[in-house]
Amino acid sequence: MSAYDVARHFADSWGLVFLFGVFLFAVGRALRPSARDEYEHARTVVLRDEEPGK
Repeated sequence: MSAYDVARHFADSWGLVFLFGVFLFAVGRALRPSARDEYEHARTVVLRDEEPGK
């Protein structure tokens, strides 16, 4: 078995599990209650009328 075949087998079997874990981590981080202020700030930052550099 070549190195390519081993890497391909690993990606086929565990790659999906890894990416699903990353997805769950990102969703959990975004939906945690302590992140509300951070995302409220990010949501309204483009609507503020401020001078550049202040």
